[in-house]
Amino acid sequence: MTEHILVAAAWPYANADIHVGNLTGSYLPADITARYHRMRGRKVLMVSGSDSHGTPITVRADAENASPKAVYERFHATFLKLFQDLGLTYDLFTSTHTQNHFRVSQTMFLALLENGFMYKASELQWYAPSQGRFLPDRYVEGTCYICGYEGARSDQCDRCGSLLEPDKLLNPRSKIDGSTPELRETEHFYLDLGRLQPQVQAFLEARTDYWRPNVVRQSLGQMKADSLRGRPITRDLDWGVPVPIDGWDGKCLYVWFEAVIGYLSASVEWSALTGDLQAWREWWHDPDAKSFYFIGKDNIPFHAIIWPAELIGAGTRFDELMGSQPPAELTLPYDVPANEFMNLEGQKISGSRNWAVWGADFLTRYDPDPLRYYLTVNMPESKDTDWDWEDFYKRNNDELVATWGNLANRVLSFCYKHWEGVIPQPGELTPLDRELLQAVEGGFRSVAAEMEAVRLRAALGEAMRLASEVNKYLDQTAPWQAIKSDRQAAARAIYTAIIAIDNLKLMLAPFIPFSSECLHSILGYEQPLFGRQTVETVTDELGEHQALRYHHEHNRDTWLPSRLEPGDRLNQPAPLFKKLDASMIAQERARLG
Repeated sequence: MTEHILVAAAWPYANADIHVGNLTGSYLPADITARYHRMRGRKVLMVSGSDSHGTPITVRADAENASPKAVYERFHATFLKLFQDLGLTYDLFTSTHTQNHFRVSQTMFLALLENGFMYKASELQWYAPSQGRFLPDRYVEGTCYICGYEGARSDQCDRCGSLLEPDKLLNPRSKIDGSTPELRETEHFYLDLGRLQPQVQAFLEARTDYWRPNVVRQSLGQMKADSLRGRPITRDLDWGVPVPIDGWDGKCLYVWFEAVIGYLSASVEWSALTGDLQAWREWWHDPDAKSFYFIGKDNIPFHAIIWPAELIGAGTRFDELMGSQPPAELTLPYDVPANEFMNLEGQKISGSRNWAVWGADFLTRYDPDPLRYYLTVNMPESKDTDWDWEDFYKRNNDELVATWGNLANRVLSFCYKHWEGVIPQPGELTPLDRELLQAVEGGFRSVAAEMEAVRLRAALGEAMRLASEVNKYLDQTAPWQAIKSDRQAAARAIYTAIIAIDNLKLMLAPFIPFSSECLHSILGYEQPLFGRQTVETVTDELGEHQALRYHHEHNRDTWLPSRLEPGDRLNQPAPLFKKLDASMIAQERARLG
């Protein structure tokens, strides 16, 4: 039976460009994981989109004298190009500003309301007299009343990870203009998290064996130290998903509530685009399906506590309202492998100070695979990491070029020259040859074990370690010298190395897909490793919107040892990577700030 894997990548907020911290935090690890599971022959659905709503969009629109729709669409278009250039294989990258998302979000709201997990209440909310508007919690900063951190948002403290009660924030100030907001009363719907806490806590405790410690510790610790309370899920806004209740004009679903529903709505939209309206249920109702949510650590509470609470609270009522038969409960997250933060040259990344390495800008000067490689070996899986331009230069030249690229190029070029591009007959393999091939083939198990546990740095490290073993083998067998006196010994060594390289190509393909596809073709394969991506225009009731879609060429298990044989013909070899000049370090550092 085919296993279903949902890969849910964080939704980039459509009011700012994407930097390397965003990429390594969620988007790249999601793609690596999706590519790996596709290679295992599993049915993968990778979804996300632009987070298009909320006050930050309207604030930017006001500053630019533009409409919120125009702002979101501009950034959405840049996301589509960047993700396609970087090789992120979304089955669907859409946006929250679609009729489909409105319908699914409103259905989730109604399901929770009808199941008794919502209530209405008046609250004091921060209001900015200088702007004549209520401010979203994330646009009010102050001092955390729990740990004393002075840069806390009014709904969450990034230092201690606590969900905060906005009206308790100390020394509040507006992030927009620095003015002091005041508390004013307004009525909203609340998600009754207190009633859902026992089920959410049981859900988390059942995952302590395999979730990352930082995710479990923060989530369970938060509930045990301070019981969950109701959180408002509507806001005084006119840009967003309308509240589906009469008399609530001028209010929308709170962006943190409806954005996480996007994983579900994108699955429903993808299903409709394929022509099978019920296909999404294979990932959302099958108890054996696994869903992975790739996010940064600042979004842990929303994906490990609040989203499970929404799914639990909706029960089967969501399906009933959607007209799905037979109605079933929605699948809870299998894993939330949240990453920590990436800094830059010893400082926190800051878009306002231009202290960032922007993804689109990077790709104007460098190829995508070196970026993917460096972001993976430096991925902040368990602690914050640092992008350092000198380190990028060294890892590109010493690891990507020297350890792997030169290995593949010199072996295949040597074969192309001395055996006219045909894999030579090895004769009987020696114990040394068999030992290398057994070690490399063992990588299909060792690398897979790390990938299954979403330890991507370790998986890539294991594959590169095996590449080093092939280099050591070639130092011992020295076919470049043996060809002069013992052509059969050289043939045996080259054959063995080619088989090892073919195997390593598969293990490295999820991480560096562009060069792996190139190598795959050089090795003589006709069918590509992966499918293709296109940007499509989709029309719904809100108008046209662009979506990035990945099209599968096949769905079979390719995580298997090499199928190459003596006599198979190679294509013309070419270098896989470019060696960088040391002068680029100073040039790139000069761009910062």
